[in-house]
Amino acid sequence: MKVIEHITKDGDRWDLLAWEYYGDPTAYENIIVANPDVTMTPVLPSGIKLLIPVQEKAENEATESLPPWKR
Repeated sequence: MKVIEHITKDGDRWDLLAWEYYGDPTAYENIIVANPDVTMTPVLPSGIKLLIPVQEKAENEATESLPPWKR
């Protein structure tokens, strides 16, 4: 599994990180599961290294938004 390292800063929250990396604030469960040693708090302390799993798009999903002549 590919991951991106993220160092938290003041005001970071699980849902905001999911929005930043996935475009979906409800997808934070993937980030929580990848970081079992981080305490569940509404606002994360700054300076914590988190692993953000990279979500691979399916091939047809990646081209679905393209016009037919670019697929």
